[in-house]
Amino acid sequence: MADRVLKDLVIKAKVLCPVSRPDRTMALNSLATALVTRFVDGAKDQDLDEVIMLHWEALALRPVGHPDRSTSLNNLATQLSTRFGHQGNDEDLDETIVLCREALALRPVGHPNRSTSLNTLTTQLSTRFYHRGNDKDLDEAIALCRESLALLPAGHPDRSASLNNLANQLSVRFDHRGGDLDEAIALHMEVLALYLVCHKDRSSSLHPVDHSGRSSPLNDLANQISTRFNHRGNDGDLDKTIPLQREALALHPVGHTGRSKSLNDLANQLSTRFDHRGNGADLDEAIALNREALALHPVGHPHRSSSLYNLANQLSTCFDHRGNDEDLDEAIALQREALALRQVGHTGQSSSLNNLAAQLFTRFDQRRNREDLDESRENLRCALTLLTQYDPHQLMIHVSLATIYLSFRHSGLDDTSPGEDIDSLNVAMHHLKAAAHVVSGGLRPRLRASLRWVRCASQYSHGTELEAYPTSIQLLDTCMSATASVSSRHSAMNEFPRTLAVDAASCALHSGDVCRAVELLEQDRTLIWNQMARVRTPLDSLQNHGAVALMKKFRDLSSLLDKPLASNPEETAKVNVRAEEARYRRLVEDWNRAVEEVRKIEGHSRFLLPPLFSDLQDAARDGPIIVLVASKSTCNAIIIPHSQLPTSIQLPTKLETLQTLVVELQHTSEPALRNALTKLWDDVVCPVVENLGGFAQRGSRIWWCPTCVFNSLPLHAAGEYIRIHGQLLSRLYISSYTPSLAALIKARKRLDRSPPVPFAAIGHNLPDGASHTLYGVEPELDLVQSLIPPLPTVSFTKIMSVDATKSRALRTLQDNTWLHFVCHGIQNYKEPFRSAFLMHDQPLSLLDIMQMDLSRHEFVFLSACETAVGDPSTPDEVIHPAAGLQFAGVQSVIGTLWEVDGGTVGRLVNAFYRNLCGDGKMNSKCAARVLHRAVQSLASDEDHTLGTAHSIHPHWHMINCVRPPTLLIKLL
Repeated sequence: MADRVLKDLVIKAKVLCPVSRPDRTMALNSLATALVTRFVDGAKDQDLDEVIMLHWEALALRPVGHPDRSTSLNNLATQLSTRFGHQGNDEDLDETIVLCREALALRPVGHPNRSTSLNTLTTQLSTRFYHRGNDKDLDEAIALCRESLALLPAGHPDRSASLNNLANQLSVRFDHRGGDLDEAIALHMEVLALYLVCHKDRSSSLHPVDHSGRSSPLNDLANQISTRFNHRGNDGDLDKTIPLQREALALHPVGHTGRSKSLNDLANQLSTRFDHRGNGADLDEAIALNREALALHPVGHPHRSSSLYNLANQLSTCFDHRGNDEDLDEAIALQREALALRQVGHTGQSSSLNNLAAQLFTRFDQRRNREDLDESRENLRCALTLLTQYDPHQLMIHVSLATIYLSFRHSGLDDTSPGEDIDSLNVAMHHLKAAAHVVSGGLRPRLRASLRWVRCASQYSHGTELEAYPTSIQLLDTCMSATASVSSRHSAMNEFPRTLAVDAASCALHSGDVCRAVELLEQDRTLIWNQMARVRTPLDSLQNHGAVALMKKFRDLSSLLDKPLASNPEETAKVNVRAEEARYRRLVEDWNRAVEEVRKIEGHSRFLLPPLFSDLQDAARDGPIIVLVASKSTCNAIIIPHSQLPTSIQLPTKLETLQTLVVELQHTSEPALRNALTKLWDDVVCPVVENLGGFAQRGSRIWWCPTCVFNSLPLHAAGEYIRIHGQLLSRLYISSYTPSLAALIKARKRLDRSPPVPFAAIGHNLPDGASHTLYGVEPELDLVQSLIPPLPTVSFTKIMSVDATKSRALRTLQDNTWLHFVCHGIQNYKEPFRSAFLMHDQPLSLLDIMQMDLSRHEFVFLSACETAVGDPSTPDEVIHPAAGLQFAGVQSVIGTLWEVDGGTVGRLVNAFYRNLCGDGKMNSKCAARVLHRAVQSLASDEDHTLGTAHSIHPHWHMINCVRPPTLLIKLL
């Protein structure tokens, strides 16, 4: 019958209504509608293709200016959109958007149907964003939603739909880059409120609270609040979602078609609250709700497998919580039944295989039944074969298979000879390696998989250990590249092992590859600074070449790849699964292309690739660099000369001993300080000095590049203080520090300057937030001015007291290449990027400094407390103001480790600038030697005790002996 009607329509359209007939367009549309109906019933691509051809012909019969052209544009756009959803052809989606734009243009401001056209275009732009990740599409969609909403004031029957559209788009943007979730929730609340007043679905003037239409906005609001809970962890949000879901369930009583979905939604929220708080009552209720949902899906129901799957997972969780074997057995039985309903081609088959494998493995772990372990392995193998090349779920299955094979090894259940154990270990490492390389799996999941690979390879001394470490380091680097905020990068660093770099270096040293050890250290240490340096300098200079847009594109694509996997892929329609696979494939390909494009930019050829030792060695051109490595397994010093191979020395100490030494150096008594510094000499510095003879003459400069616990040790102050005529490092070499080799290389890229040298001195004795007054601020600034050369050699600026505001300090820091700070300094251990110099009104923070380009700057003297104290939680990141200035480009920086005494600093400043500027010139390259001589002059001062004057280069005696103050120079 249907085919006969269709045949009549074809005759009418093609025979009885030739092109010249005015009603041909109507006949074409009727035929297209009939074909659409047949396509919906049979999903034949040729029907949809013919529909689109008919609509193109109809559109051609309604040229520009035709009153019904907008209708034809919309009809054609709708069918192209359908074909895109079915086949995933990008050209169809692009054409759809072009048609929607033209339709919108035909409905200008004031047109009664403009809001509809705005919403249609919004939908298509949102779809394209979802598939390509272009921010412009999403931002435009939101702007169109806002315009549409403005056309529908309070009381308009379509306002709730417009509110809902805008809320959904804001929610998508939050998932992509954050920031809009609160507004989305507020909009969903407004939608819900409209169901208590006038609504177009109501038959009466008041919309009753128990109207079934209210359940949808209840669910939407609950989902958004749940998202906010997942993002911020606020218990109040979790408690809000459950009442909303309970109300939605109450609107779907027994017999209602939507009851099973409401049961599942409420069960999911209760399960989440159980995961967060561990209240067994929540888990019990979730299980009861899932049982009721299953009862609504008897044998033969199309959704029965989903209900079986959900209940099985909850029972598995219950077993983990209470250890009741019956729960685990029932979970496995239910999961088997669910799997039996998901034959080849079912979108949830792989997920069921994976979950059943996990539950079987849990039972094996409890009962040691070989059959459970075998079946678990076979299920995972089968699940893996069902996944396509770009399916992100590969990562999870590879990790699970690695766990299974490690269990075979631990349990001794391999079938053959002892050599089979080695095979199981090799296969486990293979799967962990594979998991780390599933690009579509997301950066963080890949990083976690690679870190597990590192742990296992290290535990078993497996041959892939030295391959696992670089993989993890590179993934961590990539994760940081995809994180735009500096503070969020620091937070992210705390989620991962703090000793990854030194452990990787120790592994390389153990294998005898010293150059590789240096490369690994350089890549993973000071990662935050390196990320900033990588992005800032070359890209800022290439803005006109689109480099900044390219980096934004890279970050956006990385963010899309890093989204969590769908929680219920088994409920996704096949056509959507194919579209999702196509989306991931495009994202992976686009991400790879973006990386390759970045590498084409000058200075970025090794973007996301580890640094080469041959490039890093140039940092030692002015003197050897000593890299100190402390890991749980060994402590080493690596001496890097400029033109010879590096030398590794195993130090006669261990990590725990060094940690104890850090504590001992905090003692204020002179005997304790002498003993600690002597131990530092014996265990660390002396072995290095004994091997320096071939690389550095006595009295020359050396650079220390400490890692881990070594960052907290005053290496330059080491010496034999408890022995007669004992050696002191300060009498043998001139010590400087660098947080990384790359920072040293960067700071030496000096620009030509023309006189006069701009020199600024900034000081404040009692700013907001200071606990006490600094009494020598103005005299110190006047002293500095008196010691430096006058015009035309130096242009001097002094900023004091109320003039020393944050904004003025920032301008002064930017405009002057030599600076001297005399002020309070604070180290914020909780948020190290908030460490700051205290100015008159607001702190001048490390974050402020990091945003500046100081590549022309030559010298900064920080006569302030705690300006070179790093964050103990991430010692290898070297996050403090002195390091910030150096990474921002300043060639030479003097900073303090602890509190400083004003009188002693004054004598040091006098000796330092008198020697530095004595010849009437300004040369920052002399700063290290000048500081060295200044400290030696303090050491010979009879007013200072031997221990504190000599002991810490440059440590000196403090009035009241609070803690030994230290100045250390980071000179390049």
